[in-house]
Amino acid sequence: MRVFCGILSLLMLLFIGVQYNDSDGAIWMLYYAIPAIAAAVAALKPRWLLGSQASWLLPLSIAAAVVGMFYYWPKTPQWWAKDVWWETETAREGMGMMIVLFVLLMVLLARTLLRKRYEQAAH
Repeated sequence: MRVFCGILSLLMLLFIGVQYNDSDGAIWMLYYAIPAIAAAVAALKPRWLLGSQASWLLPLSIAAAVVGMFYYWPKTPQWWAKDVWWETETAREGMGMMIVLFVLLMVLLARTLLRKRYEQAAH
């Protein structure tokens, strides 16, 4: 799971990098930075996910991503088709927010698995 989260973190950093010429790139850099940091923590310092700050920051981030996903949900017909999302920024933004939510949910899964491992070791 640590390797998977590391790959997800790098993917989010790549997404941040391609925002440099976007008109609303700064806000999307922030959107992508949150799961990039969370996934990096899961990969490099997973015990931090069990701390008190992670216990409220991660669910708050997931809730914000859910709201963002509904806000940015693509209204373009067949937004998943390459011909559509390649040309339509709103479709890409909706897909981007779906990816943000996916990465945060994977960090939550990593946290859950880590917590289970520590609980089993304690018994």
